[in-house]
Formats: sequence, structure tokens, C-alpha cells
Amino acid sequence: MTAAAQTPVDSSAVTQDYLKAVWAASEWGGKGASITGLARRMGVAPSTASENVARLVEAGLLEHAPYRAVTLSDRGRRLARAMVRRHRLLETYLVAALGFEWDEVHAEAEVLEHAVSDRLLSALDAALGHPARDPHGDPIPAADGSVVVPALCALETLQIGQSGVVGRIRDDPALLKQLTRAGIGLDTRIVVFGRDGSEDGRPTSSVRAVRPEGDTAADPVDAVVPAGSLWVLAPSEPAETRPQSSTLGL
Repeated sequence: MTAAAQTPVDSSAVTQDYLKAVWAASEWGGKGASITGLARRMGVAPSTASENVARLVEAGLLEHAPYRAVTLSDRGRRLARAMVRRHRLLETYLVAALGFEWDEVHAEAEVLEHAVSDRLLSALDAALGHPARDPHGDPIPAADGSVVVPALCALETLQIGQSGVVGRIRDDPALLKQLTRAGIGLDTRIVVFGRDGSEDGRPTSSVRAVRPEGDTAADPVDAVVPAGSLWVLAPSEPAETRPQSSTLGL
């Protein structure tokens, strides 16, 4: 479809949420989103998700071929990146300036991201010192569209007895609460001391924060982390800055 034939951009919250959902499915190396996955994330029937995807394909924001994943067009990627920036800056501000816990900011940011003005967003960004990541370790796109992507390894790549520095955590409120009780957050060095399975069949890692030598505080609290939920910084690997034209794994 040519630019001249494209349907005018719909800036509704629904459109923004679909673009953000496709971004999320692609950001860390995924191939894109499925109709079923979008329906589940958006809380609608697959038929409704399919209709909305078709509408956004017609608008030139998404790309989708039969039996293929849904992906962002160049124009859709720019809009999705802007929404991701809004969401993650708002989460960061809620934690850093307003005292919210990291396990409760997602729902608040989901509402605020559709209402905040560009001017206010720029002011929040400046007040925060232009942060590169949100409270969960996800990168915040800069105003120019560039993204600093940290080099990360899945927790599952560490062997029992090995340690690593937490670089990213899945935004799961129950997990975040558990990690808070264990004194684990971003930049905490943790050690893996066990592996097991969970009720849903996913393998889990038992971890605890590494205490500084001589620390006489109470015994550390353990945390059980499901696979695919926590990533540690890769050793000796600098963060990668991706330019505005980056697909971020798309």
C-alpha cells in the first residue's frame, strides 16, 4: 500500500494498545504477535483481534500475511516506540518521584500514557535525568528514537552456585513482590542455589541476594523465579545503542 493510499492514522487508545502489544511480542527477539496472543493480551475474542489487525493493516500500521506473525510497519513502529517511551517514563516517574512500588505502576501507566501531553512527558524525562531503563529494566526509547539495549542473559543460563547482576525482570506483580521481600531488585547480585519445577510445569530457579562480606543482617530471604522471568547482565558485554531506524528484534 502506498503512503497516498493509507488510511489516516487512528490515534485511539485501542490502536495504541495494539501497536504496543505487537512491539512487546517483538522487542526481545520475537518474530511478532499471533492473533491468539493479541486477543489474550487485549482481553477480546480472536475474531475481534483479527478485525482490529485488519483495520491497522489497512491503515499502514501493521503487516500481516495469512499464517504469519503480525508485525509493525515502519510507521507503526515509530508510533509504538513513542507509546513504549510514554509508558516506561511514567512507570519510572511513579516509582522515583511519587513513591509507588514497582509492582503497582504498570496499571497506572496504562491509563496515564494515553492522556499525558508531549510537553509534560518531556518535562518528566528531564526531571528524571533522561533514564535509559524503567523500574523493571526495560529500555526507555529516547526522544530521538534511539534505544540503549543492555546485553542480558537469561537466569537459566547460570549454573547452580553461579552469580549474576540483575538487569531485567518480567513485570509480574506477584514475582516483583516476592523479589522485594527477598531484597532483590535491579543491579542486585544474586546467586543461584537450586533448580526445581513449578505447578505449571515451568522450571524454576531458587535465588538469593549476595550479601556484602561482613554483613550481619538477618538471614537472606530466598526467591523462586520461574523460567523466562529474570535476566542478568552479560559479563563483559557493553550495552548496545540502536538508532531510530532499529527494529529492536523485529
